[in-house]
Amino acid sequence: MRRIVLAVASTVAGLVLLFSYRTSTSTSMAATAVTSSGGSSGDGSSGVSSGSTTLTGSEVSTRWGVVQVQITVNAGRIVNAETVQVPDHNPRDVEINRVAIPILSSEAVAAQNAKIDVVSGATVTSDGYIRSLQSAIDAAHLS
Repeated sequence: MRRIVLAVASTVAGLVLLFSYRTSTSTSMAATAVTSSGGSSGDGSSGVSSGSTTLTGSEVSTRWGVVQVQITVNAGRIVNAETVQVPDHNPRDVEINRVAIPILSSEAVAAQNAKIDVVSGATVTSDGYIRSLQSAIDAAHLS
């Protein structure tokens, strides 16, 4: 009898925890800014030249914080992708994103779309990155 009560109580506690888990499904998928760049980047490292357009994707709320991506488009091609916002509330977030964000950015430029792989160990950030990247690509009317 005692085991049955303990099993029922454990099951109820597990269900309460399961149903109280919040997912990251509430996001605005509209691009937030479109600006034109009149000159080069200045440092020459990103390969961005005059006539390029910078578009900022939507802020995507994830379990660990907001992720937002900005792309630079020149002649219909993504020439640069970088983050405007990433989760940085604790040292572990900073450590994970220090590794993951450069990988995601280089994959976005190489793929020229949002069909990139998630980075192992940074799945939540990768998902937010991809969703924000897609909204910026949509705003740029790239295929």
